[in-house]
Amino acid sequence: MASAPQPTLPLFYQDLMPLNSRDHKGFKTRSMDAAPWLKNQHAVPLTADEFVQASRHFPIVFSSGENPLPLALMGLNEGINTFVDDEGKVNEPVYLPAYIRRYPFMLAKLSPESEELSLCFDPTADLIGEFDEGLALFDGDGASEQTKAILKFCEDFEQAGQRTKALTDELKAHDLLMDGEIAISTNDNPDKPYVYRGFQMVNQEKLREVRGDQLRKWNENGLLMLIHAHIFSLDLMRNIFGRQQAQGKGPQLAPAN
Repeated sequence: MASAPQPTLPLFYQDLMPLNSRDHKGFKTRSMDAAPWLKNQHAVPLTADEFVQASRHFPIVFSSGENPLPLALMGLNEGINTFVDDEGKVNEPVYLPAYIRRYPFMLAKLSPESEELSLCFDPTADLIGEFDEGLALFDGDGASEQTKAILKFCEDFEQAGQRTKALTDELKAHDLLMDGEIAISTNDNPDKPYVYRGFQMVNQEKLREVRGDQLRKWNENGLLMLIHAHIFSLDLMRNIFGRQQAQGKGPQLAPAN
């Protein structure tokens, strides 16, 4: 069983292997009540389709660099996820981004020259294998209903990714992204706030300068709603910081990060 080529693996994935009926005919997929791969991840990729739902729970920011990617912040400091306990369990009702729900599957090219995407999985995840329990991935030599549903979810995710790129391309084209910074003070040390940087956000001053037909276009295609969801979600930065402090996971010594 050969793994797919993987010069750089995406977040969570340790390996990638194309799913096929020859090598994986007896494989099943099972659900788990914990996601240990998530517990040390403070930022998770987000698609534009999820902005409104995710904005109720997480700050939505954009990664730094020339190719910004929307991120849902589940913690403010590296290695801290305030929604997952030490066992990787999510113990409260919260929206889980599609990127998390997709794992351990994803669509990937089997060769750099290929234009076709194939359904692959991470064989290091303890979610797929020749288990006694679980849902079969194959019905004879054909894909089971479970695999068809997984494939559909992954295809929808890829399409959402294209819409997400259209969003970030539009923001870049109108120079609406700026380096973000937030300072959060605590009662114990009000004169030395914790300063968070290393992300991008929409420049609200430049957004207010957008006029006429452009605003109408964004309103009609839904982009304006997504921008506002991002802006409103930034107020949750302090909520996430408070969760870190309450869980004893917040910064304790350094006045800035």
